[in-house]
Amino acid sequence: MKRLHEKMEQEGRVLSEHVLKVDSFLNHQIDPQLMKEIGEAFADRFGDAGITKIVTLESSGIAPSVMTGLVLGVPVIFARKRQSLTMTDDLLTADVYSFTKETTNRIAVSGSFLTEDDTVLIIDDFLANGQAALGLLDIVTQAGSSVAGIGIVIEKSFQNGRALLEKEGIRVESLARIDSLQNGQIQFKAEVPQ
Repeated sequence: MKRLHEKMEQEGRVLSEHVLKVDSFLNHQIDPQLMKEIGEAFADRFGDAGITKIVTLESSGIAPSVMTGLVLGVPVIFARKRQSLTMTDDLLTADVYSFTKETTNRIAVSGSFLTEDDTVLIIDDFLANGQAALGLLDIVTQAGSSVAGIGIVIEKSFQNGRALLEKEGIRVESLARIDSLQNGQIQFKAEVPQ
């Protein structure tokens, strides 16, 4: 996705060989026009998959998921990292380790929002080690829902997340794939024509 690549090059900040900061447009301040284009791109890639729900993780996955849900005309469910007083019954949970925050969170979704009749698209902002995506996949599987695939805004292809998901037989579609963050530079993975 050309505009996403341009935003990453212009506004992304490489903090280390493993960390790219994109808080000016994706996960702190949000560029609504870019999110609209991201939603359209995911809808284009998964539009024929019969999706009935989108599942994401709070908070950075919400904006691209809502825009995709808007284009596809389906509800968006976000897994919470902290349980509220009103969220106590019929919970589907999974433990997710965050390498950037060095913490484990128990994420939860109300089981009343997912059924065995649902076909789910999972969306997340980043794919690195795959722990968030695997946690969301676990929750969707607990509900008995089918998984159409996982949409990722930015993938760090030099880490093992994609391999873990593909090992599970999951379709992974990333809008931008980073091959390296060496020497403070973003090197994009060459895309294979589809």
